[in-house]
Amino acid sequence: MKSGSSHDERMASMTFASVYPHYLTKVEKKGRTKEELLQVIKWLTGYSEKKLEKHIRDKVTFEQFFQQAELNPNAHLITGMICGYRIEEIENPLTQKVRYMDKLVDELAKGRKMEKILRAE
Repeated sequence: MKSGSSHDERMASMTFASVYPHYLTKVEKKGRTKEELLQVIKWLTGYSEKKLEKHIRDKVTFEQFFQQAELNPNAHLITGMICGYRIEEIENPLTQKVRYMDKLVDELAKGRKMEKILRAE
């Protein structure tokens, strides 16, 4: 899937701090916890809670956020549709990583079991 360069640029320049509260609200509204959200984000990025808090405080962009992340080796198992895009067809690597996170948060909010979300085999 080709996304427009302006879409990719917008993704790169958005801050993690601006999106994180929306992730939290979404999962809590559906009865999930902040701890579960952090577990999902830590699984994808390899960040500790302390490092995530620093990224929020420093208002890092998604580009900076994912440059420093150690993406989980099973992240490629995150497939399907999110925001009208098929994740596995997204060509821009950064946009794909952001959509990975969106998909995990979406699955958490929908009540999916944690072992399924974390792609436990």
